[in-house]
Amino acid sequence: MTVHFIGAGPGAADLITVRGRNLLERCTVCLYAGSLVPAELLTFCPPGAQLIDTRDLALGQIVDELIMAHGAGHEIARLCSGDPSIFSAVTEQARHLAAAGVPYDITPGVPAFAAAAATLGQELTVPGVSQSVVLTRVAARATPMPPGEDLGTLGVSGATLVLHLAVQRIDAVVALLLPRYGAGCPVAVVARASRDDELVLRGTLADIAAQVRDARVRRTAVIIVGRVLAGGGRDSYLYSALRARE
Repeated sequence: MTVHFIGAGPGAADLITVRGRNLLERCTVCLYAGSLVPAELLTFCPPGAQLIDTRDLALGQIVDELIMAHGAGHEIARLCSGDPSIFSAVTEQARHLAAAGVPYDITPGVPAFAAAAATLGQELTVPGVSQSVVLTRVAARATPMPPGEDLGTLGVSGATLVLHLAVQRIDAVVALLLPRYGAGCPVAVVARASRDDELVLRGTLADIAAQVRDARVRRTAVIIVGRVLAGGGRDSYLYSALRARE
């Protein structure tokens, strides 16, 4: 039997991948973070499946549940919000499973930043405006950022920035980015992207912090910063009539 780390997507139940849903339908044990993963996704689990909410569990307890379920002969789903490749804590769980000889695999999911961009009707890489996207966060009650990955340093490039786990520190985010991007730089905050209670705030570095406070957005939000949000740009060479095609 295998532990399946499954990207649950950004929130809407129909944004889980077909592969992820198929795996859920055959897993008799499912571990999920109740504070992040919508309950609707659990309806895809088979009748009688053991559902374990990990919101109040420490790493060791989660790993113990996975190992015990494996030992009991279960196929196990470990639902991760968004996509397991970013800010999912999959690495440490997988490390413990490998040490215990428990096999696992990873199924990707729709990341929150992609759902936020879709809500905004926005491509994040526009020719002549921005061709780079930086996915990052800020250090608060979490692991410190490695040297050279602070917002001030990352902002030197002028690339489009996507910040996860940062909305509670919106004032600090603005203060760090103002010298690099300027007060008029467009910003969007998308809370609970793709869900029924989705909320979108649009502004600039000059006013976005006040909007976030007024809307009382404190979690489950993505911040996107960059000139790409202002529109403009030129047509892509990909579909240019001047491009040679074989």
